[in-house]
Amino acid sequence: MEKKPAVPVHLGIIMDGNGRWAQKRSLPRTAGHLEGLKAVKRVIRGASEQGIGFVTFYAFSTENWKRSEQEVSYLMHLFVSKLHGELGYYNRHGIRILVRGNLSGLPAQVQQAVATTVQDTRNNATITAIIALNYGGRDEICRAVNQFIANHPGEAITETSLASNLDLPHLPPVDMIVRSANEQRLSNFLLWDSAYAELAFYEKLWPDWDAEDIQRICEDYGKRVRKFGGVQ
Repeated sequence: MEKKPAVPVHLGIIMDGNGRWAQKRSLPRTAGHLEGLKAVKRVIRGASEQGIGFVTFYAFSTENWKRSEQEVSYLMHLFVSKLHGELGYYNRHGIRILVRGNLSGLPAQVQQAVATTVQDTRNNATITAIIALNYGGRDEICRAVNQFIANHPGEAITETSLASNLDLPHLPPVDMIVRSANEQRLSNFLLWDSAYAELAFYEKLWPDWDAEDIQRICEDYGKRVRKFGGVQ
Protein backbone atom coordinates (compact mmCIF):
# COMPACT_ATOMS: atom_id res chain seq x y z
CA MET A 1 0.00 0.00 0.00
CA GLU A 2 1.28 3.46 -0.92
CA LYS A 3 2.38 5.48 2.10
CA LYS A 4 0.23 8.54 2.74
CA PRO A 5 2.24 11.81 2.66
CA ALA A 6 2.87 13.41 6.03
CA VAL A 7 0.66 16.31 7.03
CA PRO A 8 1.15 18.66 9.98
CA VAL A 9 -0.57 17.48 13.13
CA HIS A 10 -0.86 21.10 14.28
CA LEU A 11 -0.95 24.02 11.85
CA GLY A 12 -0.62 27.68 12.86
CA ILE A 13 -2.09 30.34 10.58
CA ILE A 14 -1.42 34.08 10.57
CA MET A 15 -4.46 35.48 8.80
CA ASP A 16 -3.41 38.59 6.89
CA GLY A 17 -4.92 40.69 4.13
CA ASN A 18 -8.50 41.34 5.24
CA GLY A 19 -8.06 45.09 4.94
CA ARG A 20 -6.35 44.89 1.54
CA TRP A 21 -9.06 42.53 0.30
CA ALA A 22 -11.70 45.11 1.20
CA GLN A 23 -9.69 48.03 -0.15
CA LYS A 24 -9.33 46.36 -3.56
CA ARG A 25 -13.12 46.23 -3.71
CA SER A 26 -13.68 49.76 -2.38
CA LEU A 27 -15.26 48.29 0.75
CA PRO A 28 -14.69 49.20 4.42
CA ARG A 29 -12.12 47.14 6.33
CA THR A 30 -14.95 45.62 8.34
CA ALA A 31 -16.18 43.86 5.19
CA GLY A 32 -12.79 42.19 4.89
CA HIS A 33 -12.96 40.92 8.46
CA LEU A 34 -16.40 39.44 7.84
CA GLU A 35 -15.18 37.63 4.73
CA GLY A 36 -12.15 36.48 6.69
CA LEU A 37 -14.46 34.64 9.09
CA LYS A 38 -15.98 32.78 6.16
CA ALA A 39 -12.48 31.75 5.10
CA VAL A 40 -11.84 30.38 8.60
CA LYS A 41 -14.78 27.99 8.20
CA ARG A 42 -13.58 26.82 4.77
CA VAL A 43 -10.05 26.32 6.04
CA ILE A 44 -11.14 24.33 9.09
CA ARG A 45 -13.10 21.96 6.86
CA GLY A 46 -10.17 21.71 4.44
CA ALA A 47 -7.78 20.96 7.29
CA SER A 48 -10.10 18.27 8.59
CA GLU A 49 -10.27 16.66 5.14
CA GLN A 50 -6.47 16.56 5.00
CA GLY A 51 -6.23 14.86 8.39
CA ILE A 52 -4.85 17.84 10.31
CA GLY A 53 -5.89 17.53 13.95
CA PHE A 54 -5.28 21.06 15.25
CA VAL A 55 -5.29 24.54 13.66
CA THR A 56 -4.43 27.71 15.55
CA PHE A 57 -5.72 30.95 14.01
CA TYR A 58 -4.13 34.30 14.91
CA ALA A 59 -7.35 36.31 15.30
CA PHE A 60 -6.40 39.31 17.48
CA SER A 61 -2.95 40.13 18.78
CA THR A 62 -1.85 42.06 21.84
CA GLU A 63 -0.67 44.73 19.38
CA ASN A 64 -4.00 45.00 17.53
CA TRP A 65 -5.35 47.31 20.25
CA LYS A 66 -3.35 50.02 18.44
CA ARG A 67 -5.86 49.97 15.57
CA SER A 68 -8.69 52.49 15.36
CA GLU A 69 -11.34 52.34 18.06
CA GLN A 70 -13.96 51.68 15.39
CA GLU A 71 -12.12 48.66 13.97
CA VAL A 72 -11.35 47.18 17.40
CA SER A 73 -14.97 47.64 18.46
CA TYR A 74 -16.18 45.89 15.31
CA LEU A 75 -13.81 42.96 15.85
CA MET A 76 -14.96 42.55 19.45
CA HIS A 77 -18.56 42.58 18.20
CA LEU A 78 -17.68 39.83 15.70
CA PHE A 79 -16.14 37.69 18.42
CA VAL A 80 -19.26 38.06 20.57
CA SER A 81 -21.80 37.48 17.78
CA LYS A 82 -19.99 34.88 15.67
CA LEU A 83 -17.91 32.79 18.06
CA HIS A 84 -20.85 31.10 19.77
CA GLY A 85 -23.19 31.99 16.92
CA GLU A 86 -21.59 29.28 14.78
CA LEU A 87 -22.21 26.57 17.38
CA GLY A 88 -24.45 24.59 15.05
CA TYR A 89 -21.70 24.55 12.41
CA TYR A 90 -19.06 23.43 14.91
CA ASN A 91 -21.18 20.61 16.25
CA ARG A 92 -22.33 19.48 12.82
CA HIS A 93 -18.73 19.06 11.66
CA GLY A 94 -17.21 17.89 14.94
CA ILE A 95 -15.14 21.04 15.52
CA ARG A 96 -13.86 21.63 19.04
CA ILE A 97 -13.06 25.28 19.81
CA LEU A 98 -10.31 26.33 22.21
CA VAL A 99 -8.98 29.83 22.86
CA ARG A 100 -5.52 30.94 23.90
CA GLY A 101 -4.18 34.34 24.90
CA ASN A 102 -4.56 36.83 27.74
CA LEU A 103 -8.31 36.43 28.04
CA SER A 104 -8.56 38.58 31.16
CA GLY A 105 -7.74 41.59 28.98
CA LEU A 106 -10.82 41.08 26.77
CA PRO A 107 -14.24 42.68 27.29
CA ALA A 108 -16.55 40.70 29.57
CA GLN A 109 -18.92 39.83 26.71
CA VAL A 110 -16.08 38.33 24.70
CA GLN A 111 -14.88 36.35 27.71
CA GLN A 112 -18.40 34.97 28.14
CA ALA A 113 -18.66 34.02 24.44
CA VAL A 114 -15.30 32.25 24.71
CA ALA A 115 -16.23 30.32 27.84
CA THR A 116 -19.61 29.23 26.46
CA THR A 117 -18.20 28.14 23.08
CA VAL A 118 -15.36 26.15 24.63
CA GLN A 119 -17.82 24.44 26.98
CA ASP A 120 -20.40 23.67 24.30
CA THR A 121 -17.89 22.15 21.84
CA ARG A 122 -15.82 20.19 24.36
CA ASN A 123 -17.04 16.80 23.14
CA ASN A 124 -16.37 17.41 19.43
CA ALA A 125 -13.50 15.26 18.20
CA THR A 126 -13.03 15.63 14.43
CA ILE A 127 -10.69 18.65 14.57
CA THR A 128 -9.69 21.28 17.13
CA ALA A 129 -9.64 24.94 16.11
CA ILE A 130 -7.72 27.20 18.48
CA ILE A 131 -8.49 30.93 18.33
CA ALA A 132 -5.64 33.18 19.48
CA LEU A 133 -7.36 36.20 21.07
CA ASN A 134 -5.48 39.05 22.72
CA TYR A 135 -2.51 36.81 22.05
CA GLY A 136 1.18 37.64 21.81
CA GLY A 137 4.06 35.19 21.91
CA ARG A 138 6.12 37.38 24.25
CA ASP A 139 3.13 37.94 26.51
CA GLU A 140 2.45 34.20 26.65
CA ILE A 141 6.03 33.45 27.69
CA CYS A 142 6.00 36.21 30.32
CA ARG A 143 2.73 34.95 31.76
CA ALA A 144 4.11 31.40 31.83
CA VAL A 145 7.24 32.52 33.70
CA ASN A 146 5.25 34.52 36.24
CA GLN A 147 2.85 31.64 36.78
CA PHE A 148 5.71 29.21 37.39
CA ILE A 149 7.42 31.59 39.83
CA ALA A 150 4.17 32.10 41.73
CA ASN A 151 3.60 28.36 42.05
CA HIS A 152 7.23 27.27 42.55
CA PRO A 153 9.09 30.07 44.35
CA GLY A 154 12.84 29.62 44.40
CA GLU A 155 12.91 26.83 41.81
CA ALA A 156 14.89 27.12 38.60
CA ILE A 157 12.87 27.35 35.40
CA THR A 158 13.53 24.65 32.80
CA GLU A 159 12.24 24.32 29.26
CA THR A 160 9.88 21.61 30.41
CA SER A 161 8.49 23.57 33.34
CA LEU A 162 8.05 26.71 31.26
CA ALA A 163 6.32 24.80 28.47
CA SER A 164 3.91 23.30 30.98
CA ASN A 165 2.79 26.82 31.96
CA LEU A 166 2.14 28.10 28.45
CA ASP A 167 -1.41 28.51 27.15
CA LEU A 168 -3.03 25.12 26.42
CA PRO A 169 0.11 23.07 27.21
CA HIS A 170 -1.70 19.79 26.49
CA LEU A 171 -1.80 20.54 22.75
CA PRO A 172 0.82 19.06 20.44
CA PRO A 173 3.52 21.50 19.28
CA VAL A 174 2.89 23.45 16.10
CA ASP A 175 4.49 21.70 13.13
CA MET A 176 4.05 24.46 10.56
CA ILE A 177 3.24 28.17 10.65
CA VAL A 178 1.89 29.82 7.50
CA ARG A 179 0.90 33.37 6.64
CA SER A 180 -1.30 34.83 3.94
CA ALA A 181 -0.94 38.05 1.91
CA ASN A 182 2.78 37.45 1.24
CA GLU A 183 3.88 39.03 4.52
CA GLN A 184 7.00 37.21 5.70
CA ARG A 185 7.27 37.65 9.45
CA LEU A 186 5.85 36.00 12.56
CA SER A 187 4.47 39.15 14.19
CA ASN A 188 4.78 37.77 17.74
CA PHE A 189 2.84 34.58 16.92
CA LEU A 190 3.62 31.30 18.70
CA LEU A 191 7.22 32.27 19.46
CA TRP A 192 7.83 29.21 21.64
CA ASP A 193 6.48 26.79 19.03
CA SER A 194 8.23 28.53 16.15
CA ALA A 195 11.64 27.35 17.37
CA TYR A 196 11.34 24.26 15.16
CA ALA A 197 8.14 24.84 13.21
CA GLU A 198 8.29 24.87 9.43
CA LEU A 199 7.45 28.27 7.92
CA ALA A 200 5.67 29.14 4.68
CA PHE A 201 4.28 32.34 3.20
CA TYR A 202 1.62 32.61 0.50
CA GLU A 203 0.46 35.51 -1.69
CA LYS A 204 -3.30 35.01 -1.59
CA LEU A 205 -5.17 37.39 0.73
CA TRP A 206 -6.84 35.65 3.66
CA PRO A 207 -10.54 36.13 2.67
CA ASP A 208 -9.85 34.16 -0.54
CA TRP A 209 -8.44 31.08 1.20
CA ASP A 210 -10.19 27.71 0.92
CA ALA A 211 -9.56 23.97 1.07
CA GLU A 212 -7.21 24.08 -1.94
CA ASP A 213 -4.82 26.30 0.00
CA ILE A 214 -4.69 23.76 2.81
CA GLN A 215 -3.96 21.03 0.28
CA ARG A 216 -1.07 23.10 -1.06
CA ILE A 217 0.25 23.65 2.46
CA CYS A 218 0.18 19.91 3.12
CA GLU A 219 2.03 19.27 -0.15
CA ASP A 220 4.67 21.83 0.83
CA TYR A 221 4.96 20.33 4.30
CA GLY A 222 5.41 16.86 2.85
CA LYS A 223 8.54 18.05 1.04
CA ARG A 224 10.22 19.37 4.20
CA VAL A 225 12.88 17.36 6.04
CA ARG A 226 12.57 17.98 9.78
CA LYS A 227 15.86 17.33 11.62
CA PHE A 228 15.29 19.21 14.90
CA GLY A 229 18.99 19.99 15.09
CA GLY A 230 20.11 16.46 14.25
CA VAL A 231 21.43 14.84 11.10
CA GLN A 232 19.33 12.70 8.83
